[in-house]
Amino acid sequence: MNLVSWNVNGLRAAWKKGFLDFLSARGADVICVQETKLHADQLTEEMRTPAGYRSYWSFAEKKGYSGVVTYLRDEPVHVGTASFGTPALDVEGRIVHTELPEFHLLNTSSSSTTTSSASPRACARAARA
Repeated sequence: MNLVSWNVNGLRAAWKKGFLDFLSARGADVICVQETKLHADQLTEEMRTPAGYRSYWSFAEKKGYSGVVTYLRDEPVHVGTASFGTPALDVEGRIVHTELPEFHLLNTSSSSTTTSSASPRACARAARA
């Protein structure tokens, strides 16, 4: 199985710069993308089902912020957006959990800044709460 993970820092910009060509040329079975910075109403059909892939999304409530997508060639056993169990973190669209026949995959994104609610410090505070 060929798996690729890429933090694109904005999927629309990456799309304009040839992301679809990358998908086609790479031919990976699974592609995990972080920092999509999209909402469901901003997706094109091509982004939903590019080049023979299925897509599974987690969107942040805040526009232009965070978000992850997992692209799969084959049908998964189960897909869900996992929860941190803390409302402040759960609204940030940072996890897609995919169960495949061989393994479980967590496509995640975490912030490295100290101001985000998904920063390492904020996650530690939430875990103590």
